[in-house]
Amino acid sequence: MMGRQALAQSVNRRVFYGWIMVFVAGFSIFASGPGQSHTFSAFNALIAADLGITNTELAFAYSLATVGAASLLPLFGRQVERFGSRRSLMGVSLALGLACLFFGAAANFLWLVAGFGLLRFFGQGSMMLGAANLVAQWFSLKRGFAMGLMALGFAASMAIHPTLARVLIEAFGWREAWIGLGVMTWVMMLPLLFLLVEDKPEDLGLRPDNTQEPEAAGGHVPALGGATLAEALHHPSFYIVATGLFMISGLVTTLHFHQYNILASQGLEAKWATLGFWFTAISMVLAMPLVGRGFDRFRTRYMFAAALCVQATTLTAVTFVTSVPTLLAYSLAFGLNNAFSMTLFGYIFPRYFGRLNLGRIQGTGQMVAVVGASVGPVPVSYALDFWGDPVMTLRLLSLLPLAAALIAVVFLRTAPQVKGYEHLE
Repeated sequence: MMGRQALAQSVNRRVFYGWIMVFVAGFSIFASGPGQSHTFSAFNALIAADLGITNTELAFAYSLATVGAASLLPLFGRQVERFGSRRSLMGVSLALGLACLFFGAAANFLWLVAGFGLLRFFGQGSMMLGAANLVAQWFSLKRGFAMGLMALGFAASMAIHPTLARVLIEAFGWREAWIGLGVMTWVMMLPLLFLLVEDKPEDLGLRPDNTQEPEAAGGHVPALGGATLAEALHHPSFYIVATGLFMISGLVTTLHFHQYNILASQGLEAKWATLGFWFTAISMVLAMPLVGRGFDRFRTRYMFAAALCVQATTLTAVTFVTSVPTLLAYSLAFGLNNAFSMTLFGYIFPRYFGRLNLGRIQGTGQMVAVVGASVGPVPVSYALDFWGDPVMTLRLLSLLPLAAALIAVVFLRTAPQVKGYEHLE
């Protein structure tokens, strides 16, 4: 441990060590890919055919598993508070690799549900929560920008994992592809987490953003304080944020999970859906720094509302995709949508409720968001199975984030236990 901390101190003399944590967190977000919907999208048709189930049954398995995974996230949040991000993420990385192997061996519906649940809990849930918690502890004034950089890992996953999955499937088969994904998770993550991660700047005698005293930033850098989980649950903003994230998570997941199926229903081949993920990833990379700086500069409730409006626009845009130019337009909007949603994921809870009990608060909030991810794909699955056309369903769903945006602008406020964010109210 002392050797690792000595290395961290040495690096900090040249560059704030928090930026190293951003790099590790971004890599963790990338490594969560086996638990993300854009990776499943490349497998869905093969799994359904192999196990003899419909799109709706597959989506139901996915939803049931994701709800189960979501229910455990508050528990994981408490473990992050108890053991720190380093040890928590190491355990999650080991478990995610095992979950990949388990999923690849799925032989029936119940096994599929269990496999989905493990991948969603350790990948989409715990890995992302641990990474966001790590960055939130190291940054305050620059938290939006840091979260934006961290989220580039998601853009890389969105570009690489569907393509990698298709390559592995074509070379070895869909079951063997999951073995490869599991082994890659271990190789990528375990050495990096063991050698580099420090849980909080205070562990090295530092402060968030590398400030020396709160006054150094004009009194805007809060100390390690904030609301308790009980206090957060008694504040209206928790429910406004959670509802907005429920919608964003659910509707973004819908587009990731069903991109191949939606575009196929509109006459585009699978290769164009894969290309669409690349366009989306490029758009997300370009948008991330701007979105992150926007959260640091502008009032948070307006940025939150903007994220919801972009979500509504994206849901509508996908219904007009019938050619490569319209695919490009939709993918650019979807990239901006992902830039907002990934920044919000780590930014919003420490912003409104502080760092002191962040693991528990973020775990509870993320539980709600992951439940959204679980139910999001179901309406479109139903539309695909029974009507063969999801257009009207997607357009109706786009009305939900617009309503949530209006509520956020009017009512969203910081918990009274958090000081130092008055300039962003």
